[in-house]
Amino acid sequence: MNYHSSKARIPYLLLALLSFGWGSTFAQTASLITNIDHRATTSLNGKWKIIVDPYETGFYSYRMVEDPNGFFKDRKPKDATELVEYNFDTSDELYVPSDWNSQREDLKLYEGTIWYKKAFDYTKKAATNRVFVHFGAVNYDAHVYLNGKKIGHHVGGFTPFNMEVTDLLQEKGNFIVVKADDKRLKEAVPTPNTDWWNYGGITRDVKLVEVPATFVEDYTVQLAKGSLNKLDVWVKTNGTSPQPVTVSIPEAKVKLTGTPDASGMVKLSSNAKLKLWSPESPKLYKVQITSGSEKVEDEIGFRSIETKGADILLNKKPVLLKGICIHEEMPTRGARAYSMEDAQTLLGWAKELGCNYVRLAHYPHNENMTRLADKMGLMVWSEIPVYWTVDWANPATLANAKQQLTEMITRDKNKASVVLWSMANETPLSDSRLSFLKSQIETARQLDNTRLITAALEVHNATENTMMIDDPLGQYLDVLGCNEYIGWYSRKIEDCDKITWQTTYDKPLIISETGADCVAGMHGEATARFTEEFQDNFYQHQLAMIKRIPFLRGVTPWILADFRSPRRPLPSIQDYWNRKGLISDRGERKKAFYTLQKFYADWKLK
Repeated sequence: MNYHSSKARIPYLLLALLSFGWGSTFAQTASLITNIDHRATTSLNGKWKIIVDPYETGFYSYRMVEDPNGFFKDRKPKDATELVEYNFDTSDELYVPSDWNSQREDLKLYEGTIWYKKAFDYTKKAATNRVFVHFGAVNYDAHVYLNGKKIGHHVGGFTPFNMEVTDLLQEKGNFIVVKADDKRLKEAVPTPNTDWWNYGGITRDVKLVEVPATFVEDYTVQLAKGSLNKLDVWVKTNGTSPQPVTVSIPEAKVKLTGTPDASGMVKLSSNAKLKLWSPESPKLYKVQITSGSEKVEDEIGFRSIETKGADILLNKKPVLLKGICIHEEMPTRGARAYSMEDAQTLLGWAKELGCNYVRLAHYPHNENMTRLADKMGLMVWSEIPVYWTVDWANPATLANAKQQLTEMITRDKNKASVVLWSMANETPLSDSRLSFLKSQIETARQLDNTRLITAALEVHNATENTMMIDDPLGQYLDVLGCNEYIGWYSRKIEDCDKITWQTTYDKPLIISETGADCVAGMHGEATARFTEEFQDNFYQHQLAMIKRIPFLRGVTPWILADFRSPRRPLPSIQDYWNRKGLISDRGERKKAFYTLQKFYADWKLK
């Protein structure tokens, strides 16, 4: 069995990274299978039986010891005398993938454990093949069992994981059980205090993945750092009999062949004449990785992303990042977004706004988002949920953050759209916080040295009308991110007109958040909070101030659409929604939507 344990896996991964010295080649020891969408899979989506278990009775005995005969056994009474106090067969159902909060009103505010069970039959295509179960994400703590046996444990609500099930599969009568627990914890990532809805459950696709006995587990096909024509390629095979690997890009007339070493790794490189990916021309090439009888196909774009002084350079040319923040939520149904149709709606709204860039806040979004961003020509800021105040001095918290970072980068490292890895959002200054985030940055650069590193920092006043960015974390970042809400959480809207900005770093700045709440259809004076006129007035003054910042190279206002948040209880105004969206929970465009749209149409580099 291939156990995926956050407690044991990360230290070994990091040790392997350092010992092999491969820089971005994390895949030396990765168990995560990439590019699931282009492999032989069987969906386990659909209706799953569920048991709501707030006291975790199906997991612990009354002495709080893990019970070897918990709900995962799916026991049936042998006769009328035997006591079994649960029954999946007569229990309710929930749809997977989705959250439980939006499917049943009595679960809207529920946080805790729900057990999921799915019965299925399965016949392998070849006797020697191997089979894995792959989860796009489960929020937050997932214990997974197949046919009554534990196959793995994963911690983290927004990243993929898989376990091998080859030896336990039967042709008839399989059942998989997942204990999904979304309790918020001080030592978790994120911590209990957030400003978004804690959607629980199996929130992304569940698939069985069938592969040969030795298969292509992971690969990178990307331009070398700083190059527009040199390809750096590596492929990691998994199995006992590594075979020659061929990587080809037929349209570019590239064909590379090599034999993996004892660890299954092969590294290749080549010069290539490529049409570069950009928002104006999001060119993707068909890439084929062949090993033995297996052929894995992908669509990959090639581009470079760098900085020089205050400039962000895409393919060696300065670029402005005209963006918007997005939560992984479909506001029109008040639920976690999960499908390609959801991604098309959200990213379609961003394109309508005039964006060439999106910040996927505050956690890794569904892979549909990054795949579609590749095709639509939207650059992406992708981040892990190191949000506000985490348990900085706790080694287990750091290990979990690194696990989530590793899984995010592993999944999306071949996506041309992803240009920024973000380490954190609005974290308070301290020595332990700096040490934590420096360690994160080092890990990110080891896993992928081709992208830019950023974080959403907080700003402070150097003088009454001077905003200063001098967070010590800035020296380790490629791009400074800064969240500011002048005119909403502090000061008055018109104060934006006299404010200037300074930084101690010769680096580009992205205003990673700014915004004001309003209720769609609520009108009044431009000074009246929660009206469309107030939000629009806020944007007009903010955008004028932003345009004057000499080292500014991007902006992602907060936020594309209204989203649910337990922190927002104001009756008849918020009703547990953050109303900073430029689009309402009913899909209505607010006045500020058109103000930002016009700004982006006119905004150009000087």
